Amino acid sequence: MKGALRSRLVVVKASPIDNKGLFARAAIPARSKIGELVGERISVREARWRARNLRRIAIVELASKGAIDASRGGNEFRYLNHSCSPNTFMRRIADRVEFYALMDISKGIELTCNYGATHHNGKLKCRCRSDNCTGAL
Repeated sequence: MKGALRSRLVVVKASPIDNKGLFARAAIPARSKIGELVGERISVREARWRARNLRRIAIVELASKGAIDASRGGNEFRYLNHSCSPNTFMRRIADRVEFYALMDISKGIELTCNYGATHHNGKLKCRCRSDNCTGAL
């Protein structure tokens, strides 16, 4: 999936987790690729500078020492919210970020991913409401 192409598997809707979220438009089988995050390619230095004062960050650092800022030229995957009990996982491959289903996901379910370490450094309250919630991002 390149550029701002849209996935037929997902739709952006209001989310109980945070503002907008990404929801399954159809059933998604476990271990299947859901789509790829796209956005402006920037340096890690620029990514960290941009993230300093933002509450909503749509930036993923890459193994290639660059980053993707999905808030600029990004696609719908920028709305994939964090959960401490996610139903998807993120795979960083060189300069790409792909999302896969951890389990079978039913139509209408919000897609979530455990962000891991974030630019928030534990200062942002987690809103995932999971039984396993750590309380902060």
